[in-house]
Amino acid sequence: MKSIDVADLDCIYLSYDEPLKEDFWVKIQNMVPWAKRVDNVQGSDAAHKAAAAASDTERFILIDGDNMPYPEFFDITLDIKPEYEDCVFRWKAVNVINGLMYGNGGMSCWTRTFINDMRTHENTDGTDQTTVEFCFDDKYIAMNNIYSTTHPNGSAKHAWRAGFREGVKMCLREGTRPELSEFEDMVRQSNFERLSVWHNVGKDAEYGEYAIQGARLGTYKTMLTDWDHTEVQWFDNLERIYEDFDPMQMPEINGALMSRLGLPMLDMDANQSKFFKTYYTKTYFPSTPMMSEMDIIRKHEG
Repeated sequence: MKSIDVADLDCIYLSYDEPLKEDFWVKIQNMVPWAKRVDNVQGSDAAHKAAAAASDTERFILIDGDNMPYPEFFDITLDIKPEYEDCVFRWKAVNVINGLMYGNGGMSCWTRTFINDMRTHENTDGTDQTTVEFCFDDKYIAMNNIYSTTHPNGSAKHAWRAGFREGVKMCLREGTRPELSEFEDMVRQSNFERLSVWHNVGKDAEYGEYAIQGARLGTYKTMLTDWDHTEVQWFDNLERIYEDFDPMQMPEINGALMSRLGLPMLDMDANQSKFFKTYYTKTYFPSTPMMSEMDIIRKHEG
């Protein structure tokens, strides 16, 4: 087993157009004086390759532009088993909009080799698993612990975009859009809880209503129209969809999501969202830094 102190790894802050990126960068520099920055690189694959190029260590920590780490993360040691030496690790983050706790926007630890070899998003190799996400790779490990808070609501557009992207991606099965007849079973086995939270929770947060609308529209366009879901890989495409979006369409969209997909569409107010988040956080139980989500599942099943 190889033990690596996080403090001995390069730390790259990867920002793009996040409204709070400069404020976050100041805070991160104070927290992690050795941090480096990669800014405004178009395309998720290209941006990650630029981050790898900026790192002087083979394994490095990556911080997204709308993510605020917890200081204790930089004091932990990563005990990496031999079979995981070439893997990527992504820890959970708390989403400030809806309270969800999963890898979206969270702290991650990559190797330069993994990034330089991968072909995803705008640089996809053509397979379904690589068109819209990194996480379908067998060497991409979802971890159990929470080490940061993600703030994807720097503006109405950014909150909407965050919701839209997750509304699309959580409908997919390893990057593939399922048939309507497969949708209910597929989502209920994996992402139903998180998708429903994106669809319904967040009115207590700034621009939370926009995130809810974006998530609902993303699911609607993916499952109930002939829209090409791989467009989600480019922010420019999302900019166009956002500009064309008319909130007056929401009653029709909500009705279709309920009647055709069997999804709950709730009208939760700010107090109800706060209530949900208060109790949802109690479902989190921290473990050791290198415990994965799958390890926790196996432990409970055993």
